[in-house]
Amino acid sequence: MESHRKITRRPVHGVLLLDKPLGLSSNQALQRCKWLLRAEKAGHTGTLDPLATGVLPLCFGAATKFSQLQLDADKTYEATVRLGVKTSTGDAEGEVVAERPVPAITPQRLADVVRQFTGPIRQVPPMHSALKKDGKALYEYARAGEEVEREARDVVIRALALSAIDSRTLRLVATVSKGTYIRTLGEDIGEALGCGAHLTALRRTATGQFDVAHCVTLAGLEAMADDERLARLLAVEALLPGHEGVTLGHEDAARFLSGLRRRGAWPDARQVAVFGAAPRSLLGTAHVQAGELIPSRLLSPIEIQQILGQTELPTP
Repeated sequence: MESHRKITRRPVHGVLLLDKPLGLSSNQALQRCKWLLRAEKAGHTGTLDPLATGVLPLCFGAATKFSQLQLDADKTYEATVRLGVKTSTGDAEGEVVAERPVPAITPQRLADVVRQFTGPIRQVPPMHSALKKDGKALYEYARAGEEVEREARDVVIRALALSAIDSRTLRLVATVSKGTYIRTLGEDIGEALGCGAHLTALRRTATGQFDVAHCVTLAGLEAMADDERLARLLAVEALLPGHEGVTLGHEDAARFLSGLRRRGAWPDARQVAVFGAAPRSLLGTAHVQAGELIPSRLLSPIEIQQILGQTELPTP
C-alpha cells in the first residue's frame, strides 16, 4: 500500500484544519496527514469519535507547543438525536439497552428543554470516554462490562437549538465549553423529554476561531500536489488569536529566547504573542506583569529558522 512506502520526514510547522471523515479515529486521521505532509512531528487538539466528522485542527512542528489552547476552546456541534431508544454508548455504535414510547414533541416542549439545558449545567461523563479512573480509561472498564462511579462535572452550554426532523428525531446545534459530551447532552435531553435518546450523527462545525468552512477534507488533501498541501497550513500564530502582540528588537529577542525576562512600557496582559522584528517571526508566548515580559512557551532558534525558510504561511 501507498502508506507503507518509506518516506523522508522533514520539519513542517503550522496548523492544518482537517474536516475529519467518518470512520477514522482522530489519531488515524492525524497519522495520515502527517504522512502526506512528510512531517517529523505532529499532534491533534482534542479527539473526535470515529463516528463524528468535522473540524479537527492538526498541529505540526512548533505548533504542537500551543495545542492546549484549542483543547480549552469552545466548540460547536450539530447532531442528530434519535428519541425513544437508549444505547450502551449514547450513540449508534452501542447496543440498545432500553426503548420507550416518544411523547408528542411540541415547539413549546422543545423551548422548555432548551431553557433547561442552556447555561451552566452538570454532566456525568459517559463510560465510553477516555477519562481515567485509577489510571485506567473509562472505556476500558466499559469494554470489560464494568460500570464505575463518575463524578458530575461543571460545563457550560453557551447556545443550544433543538428542532424536530420528524416525530422521533431531533436536530441539535450547540456551542459548548471544554469538557462537554454531546452524547451525554443528547441522552439527558431524551430523559428530560421522558423517552431517552441516543445520537445517530455528530459533526463538529467549529472549534475556537476555526470553522468547518475553512477545512480541507482528507480526500482533498490526498489529491493535492506537495506544494498545495503545504499551502493549506496556517502559521503557528493562528493558534494565538486572543493574545496581545509584542515585537522585540534583535538583542531583546535573543535574550527572551534564552528565557530571560524583558522590561518595557507594556500594560499588564495575561496572554502575549512575542515576535522578533526583522525578519518578523514568532518567538513564543508570555505574559506581562508590572512592565516585565515573562516567557511561557518558547520556540527554539532552529524552529524559528525552519519556519522562516518555509513558504510564508497565512493566518486566518
